[in-house]
Order: sequence, then C-alpha cells, then structure tokens
Amino acid sequence: MSSDAVKKRKPKVIRNEAGTPETKRGRAESEQQSRPLTLKSFFFSDNSHIHVQLSAVSSHVKFRKVRLRQVQDVRVYNEEVELEGRDPQQDYMLYKDTCAALAKLMDEIQELKAGGEKVGSVEIEERRRQCSVHFITLKKLNRLAHMRLKKGRDQTHEAKQRVDVLHLQLQNLLYEVMHLQKEIGKCLEFKSQHEEIELVSEEEFFQEAPPEISRPDVTRDDHHQLTLARLDWELEQRKRLAEQYKMSLARKEKIQKAIEQKREYLSSLQPGLQNIMQASLPVQEYLSMPFEQMQKQAEVARHLPPPLYVLLVQAGAYGQACDKNLSVSISGDVDEAKALSRPPEDSQDDESDSDAEEEQQNTKRRRATVGVQLDDKRKEMLRRHPLSLCVDLKCKDGSILHLFFYYLMNLNILTVKTKVSTTTDLSGAISAGELLNSESLLNCLYASDHGKETPNPANRYQFDKVGITTFADYLSDLGHPYVWVQKLGGLQFSSDGAQSELTGSALSASHMERTMKLLRGRLQARLALHKQFSSLEHSIIPVSSECQHLFPAKVVSGLTRWTMMSHQEFTELGFVQHVLKARLVCETDLFFMAVVERGTARLLAAVVVNPRYPEVTPLFSLSLHWKGERSGRTDDNLRAMESEVNVFRSELQGPRPGLQLLTNQIQRLCVCLDVYLETESQVSDGSEGPKEFPREKMCLRTARGPSRLKPFKYNHPQGFFSHR
Repeated sequence: MSSDAVKKRKPKVIRNEAGTPETKRGRAESEQQSRPLTLKSFFFSDNSHIHVQLSAVSSHVKFRKVRLRQVQDVRVYNEEVELEGRDPQQDYMLYKDTCAALAKLMDEIQELKAGGEKVGSVEIEERRRQCSVHFITLKKLNRLAHMRLKKGRDQTHEAKQRVDVLHLQLQNLLYEVMHLQKEIGKCLEFKSQHEEIELVSEEEFFQEAPPEISRPDVTRDDHHQLTLARLDWELEQRKRLAEQYKMSLARKEKIQKAIEQKREYLSSLQPGLQNIMQASLPVQEYLSMPFEQMQKQAEVARHLPPPLYVLLVQAGAYGQACDKNLSVSISGDVDEAKALSRPPEDSQDDESDSDAEEEQQNTKRRRATVGVQLDDKRKEMLRRHPLSLCVDLKCKDGSILHLFFYYLMNLNILTVKTKVSTTTDLSGAISAGELLNSESLLNCLYASDHGKETPNPANRYQFDKVGITTFADYLSDLGHPYVWVQKLGGLQFSSDGAQSELTGSALSASHMERTMKLLRGRLQARLALHKQFSSLEHSIIPVSSECQHLFPAKVVSGLTRWTMMSHQEFTELGFVQHVLKARLVCETDLFFMAVVERGTARLLAAVVVNPRYPEVTPLFSLSLHWKGERSGRTDDNLRAMESEVNVFRSELQGPRPGLQLLTNQIQRLCVCLDVYLETESQVSDGSEGPKEFPREKMCLRTARGPSRLKPFKYNHPQGFFSHR
C-alpha cells in the first residue's frame, strides 16, 4: 500500500463537545477498560527501548483511575477540583518525561522511515498512537498550567486590593494628623492685637497710673488684670496726646499763615529788584563790569571739578589782563553737578524707600550678561562731569575758535573739542576739508602732542579691567586729551617728558599765555591756508605784494591742478620713498598733489604740510615728465629744485608770521621749472630747428660743475639768475 493511500484512509475523529458529564465519564471508563489490553501487549513486545516512556504514561493512567474512583460519588468531572489535589512538581516531572518519550518516539519513527519502513507499517502506526497519547498528556498539563497561572494572578490581585485599602486608610490618617498639627500651630502662633502695642513698663505703670486704674491689690497677683489695666492707661495717655496734637496743629496753621504773608511781601519785591538790575545792565556793559553775569558764573563755578576750576580762574585772569578777545563761560547741567558734589550720606537719605525697593526688585528680576556689564562699566569709567568750560578766542577778522573743555571724573584727565565760526563761507575749497576739522585742528600744537592716548599712566590699568584696548576709539565722543590741556588745568603726570615742580594754578599760569598764542596762530594759519587752497584749486597762485620782489616779472610755467590725497596714496608714490625712509612725514600731516605744466613738460610735486605750519616748512618731492620720467633721486637739477623750495625758508617766508610760505614755494617751483626748461638743450640729436622753450630768463651761466647744475637763484633787483 502506498503512502498516498494511507494518507487518504486516515481515520476521522468525531468530537462531541455537547455531551453530558455522565456521557463523558462513561466514555472515559470504557477507554480505561479497553486501553490496558493494548498497553499490556505493547509492554511485552519486542520494542523494549520505549518501556521507560510507557511507564510514565501508565503511571498517569493509574493516577487518573484512582482519581475517578474518588469522584464517582460526585458524578461531575471538574479539573479545578483535580488541580487542588495535584502536585505541581510531579506535573513538571511528568511533562519532562512525556517530552523525552515523545522525542524518542519521533527519533524511532525517523529511523524506521530511514530504514525503509513504509508509512502505514505496524511499527510506525504503533508509535504514532503512542505519540498521540503523549500529546493528550501534554495538552492536559498545559491546561493545568494555565489554570494555576490564573489562580495565582487572582490571588495576587486580591492581595493588592487589600494592600491598597490599607494604604488609603493610612493616607487618610496622615492627612488628619497633618490637619491637626496645622491647627495646633495656628493656636500656638496666635497673637493678640494688644501685643503689637508698646506699653510702658510695669514699674512706670505703677508709679504714674492713678490707683483707680492701676489697682495694685488686684493687678499684682493677676497677670490678665494687669494687662487690662495697662491697656486702659495707654488709652488714657493717647487721648491726652491726641488733644495736644490738635492744639499743635492749630498753632502750626497760624504760623504758616504768617509765613505766607511775609513770603508774598518778599515775592512782591522781586520784580522791582529785577527791574532795577535790568536797568543797570547798560551801565555794566558801558563800564565793562558785568557784575550779574560774574555773580551767576561764580555760583556755578563752586560745583566745577578742581581742574576745570583752575582753568576757569587762569583763563579768566589771562583774558582780563592780556587778551580782551578771550571769554570763558560755563555750560552743562547744574542740578546734576550739585547732586555729584553732595555728600554720599545726603544723597542716600534723599532716596525714597520705594525707589530702593523697586531697584532691588529689578535687580532680582533680571541679571545682566557679561557683555552688558562690561558696557556699563566702560560708560561709567568714561563718564564726563556734567559741567564743562567754553573758551572763545576771537581773531581780528571776526573768526572765533571755540574750545570746549571736559573733565573725565574716573580717569582724572581733561579733554578738548573745537569748533570754528567764521564771518565768511568756507565751503568752496575741496582740498581744505581737513584744515578746520575739529579732529585734526589742534594736532601737534606742541611737538609730538597728537592727543590720541591718555597722558595718565594709571588709565592703562583701568582700561584693562573693562576691556578698553585704546582710548583713540572714543576721541570723537569725549575729545582729545592733549598734554597742554592737562597743564592748563593744573594736571601733570609722570609720563610727561619735561617734569616741572609747578602744580595746580602755578602750572596752568606758566602755560596759559604761550598756549593761547599758539591757538590763535593755528587758527590764523588754517584760515590763510583755506583761502590759498581755494585759489590753488582754480590754478591761481596768490602772491602778496610784499613778496612780489622774490620772483621775476614773467613766470611762464603755471599750476594746473591742486588736490588733496590721503597718507596711503602718498606712500604709494614712487618718487617719495626716500622721504618715507627718512621718516620726515607722519599720519597727522596733510598731503597734497600739485601739477605744474609748461608746454609738454609736466612737473608733479607731492607736498607735505605739517600741522605746525608755518613754523615747520612744507616738504616738496618732485617728479618731472618730459622726455622720460625724472625725479630728485635720478636728476641733480631736480634735487637742486627741491632744495630751492625746501631749504631756503628765510627767502620765501615773507612778512611774519610767514603765512604766505606755501604759495611762495609753489611760485618758486614754477620759476625753477622755467629756468630748467629754458637752459636745457632742446634738440638732443644736434639738429637745427625752433626750440620748444625759448630762453626768457637772464642767466650768467647756464650750467656749472660736473653735475651741470643750473642757476636757480633769483637776484633782485638785478633780475638775473645765478648759482648758489
């Protein structure tokens, strides 16, 4: 028989789950009666290697028979009842034995199939039936295990419920305890209103209070009665004081009315006094005795810091004695200055409690970051005094130099800002934009005093604490701390080059006259340069009548361009490198480019004007573009031309103070270019023809010496040129 036929003839198993318990019990008994024959024949078969597995099955069958006999009277099968009588450990051992027997039967079936046995053979079918028995046992054990698990979970749940009930009862008890403790605390902390009243001591009470209130025979032994008596006495005293207070208020009102009457009388005098003072103003002006203005200024001057006060006194004294065109005034917030000069204790007492509380709340509410704190510290360190001085220097032409002096309280230095007022419009000259600039107007008033760094050496350590790298970043807002400004205020620091034994007012007085002359000279020089630049930009060289004799009557070469350039542009020029190497210029100088032309010749002149002009001569560097490019480094005659305009200052200065020096240098440069071109050979190849630059200047000798230098010196009144 084939394996397919065996599969087709598998027995059908009909399961009736709706049978009664009696039917199931009868069926089980019939199975138990028929099964021992098969098991017995199987035990005594030749397959002795499965006796161990079958013994486990037989023990289970015997157990079930015994169990069935025990419940015969009940007549109803219940696995839960059976579960209570079973040992879990024995069921576990039965499970292990059944699994082992089942695995062994499977191995035997596999060996029989491998040995050639057919699927429907007796050995294989017998082992299959045994495997079915084992599967039934495993299912039984599985049901029992699930029932045990369910029973354990139910027991655990019941135990949890009991624990939850007990925990809830505990929480209720703890809450009641906490509530009682709070009530006890409230009772213990209760304070009667009379405890806040400051009563007199018991000794005072018995001494001052009348007997009908004190009642010593009762109150000395009873603390409660003593307290009531003291409260009664306090009430009597307060009533008496209230009556006195009302009487005092009545007297106060009478006194206030009298004061108001006298105040009205005094206020009625004020307009009359003001009219008298106003009527006396013309007399004060006529006599140059501004008493009212001086009185107001003297009252404000009391709140000036010491350096500004020294400057005010010395500048006022100098203006009164030596310079009538100098005036000094005080500006700023007087109320803030008064607050600063007030003692710290008074300022703290004037602050209200509400402001202090609000500030404390704001401090708690937010905390500033590190960056914000540093900014606040920098602002506080660079804080200026609310009062400042304004010194006005008036020139003869009506122009005024305004000097604003400030005092930095935490740095202990003075700074200055400038402003120029003129009677004419000075916006025409483009190249003169930096001449009257407030940032550079006072540069190098004294030699090497650029005013970019603080002269106080202690400030460097203060800057390190707040992260300030250089003071130059704050010059536009605070002003320039020139050394001469400190000396005018009576301040002198160890970093100053020349130490002086004078201090305070004496130091200020020793520098006042020379500094004021330098300031007025600086303004006049810049205004003169401004006018000259306006002409130079229109290719006109202004030469005053006093300087006409320094030049010949006819000058052919002319200025074609005059422009201003920066320090960076100046350093990029090739023909000025020797000047840079010699360190004859610095960034504070003013740089210009002049172009002088005659025919095809073009002369470039880089001009450096020192801030101390005309005390320091402007410096010219030349480059000639004619038949190639030449400069003072490659051409001896160009170097001689540079010497003519740079070295011989005394010939070109003109009348003192020498404000025409720059224009005279440019005019001398044009004359020298004429001489150079007229004396230079016009046809280098020897051919004949008309010359480009005909000789118009009279020269004794056209060239001299191995370097063939030309005669650039002009002799007046003869009118010829000669060598030096």
